[in-house]
Amino acid sequence: MRIALLQATGVVGATQENRETLEGAARTAADGGAELLLTPELFLSGYDPLRVQQDDGAKHRDWIAGIAAAAGIHIAASTVEHASDGTYICASIFDRTGQELTRYRKQHLFGTAETEVFWPGTAQPDLVGIGEFTAALGICFDVEFPEFAREQALRGADLLLIPTAVPLRTSLNGVAHPLDTRIVSTVLVPARALESQLFVAYANHAGPGFSGTSTVADPYGRRITTAGDAGPELLFADLDHTLVNRARSDVGYLSHFNQQTLQISQEMP
Repeated sequence: MRIALLQATGVVGATQENRETLEGAARTAADGGAELLLTPELFLSGYDPLRVQQDDGAKHRDWIAGIAAAAGIHIAASTVEHASDGTYICASIFDRTGQELTRYRKQHLFGTAETEVFWPGTAQPDLVGIGEFTAALGICFDVEFPEFAREQALRGADLLLIPTAVPLRTSLNGVAHPLDTRIVSTVLVPARALESQLFVAYANHAGPGFSGTSTVADPYGRRITTAGDAGPELLFADLDHTLVNRARSDVGYLSHFNQQTLQISQEMP
């Protein structure tokens, strides 16, 4: 299955321009044979929690549904969700007809800005069939926890779709910050793919304010494709489903985990 990743910066206060960027990316992705387009976290509104918390996520989801239907492509995208019990950062998968197949609320909120205005989700993502794959959504900080990726693999996912918004850390007095956030996409994402033996697709905003380097990694921890760290790009990746079972046969991380869990449960009084 061929997928596409949009790396571009969603500009706060410029939803129409962001929408036009998404429309163009969806058309190009579909023309290039992709069955699914993955976009960054809160792309239509732009990523700035304190400024976009009141954005009309329902309207944005309607826009995304229309774009998916017009281009004839699945789209995984992130929006703000206003619910009776709180406001959430969410992500959805829309099918080729524009139907919203699932919506997931971000479990692991990052930083004081997110935790000040959003609630954490408590439910696991749904599993959604796309072609040969069983996909699950996560959002940004979620994938930095190995337990999150492992849980989805154990539940049956073989493809994680991760909209993200990772900023670059600014230098301090001319000295580079010790945390180069590009390490998330170039090291942690492949590690999650390897240790949970699934594909991980990770779409980030473009630099210079964000770390870019949107990535797709396979179940062996190999980066199939990685964007640069600055400008906008539309990446394509061909996913070979046979690698999932092959990797799980070569190194039985998941089977060992299941055996240990079963043994512990049998030993408990």
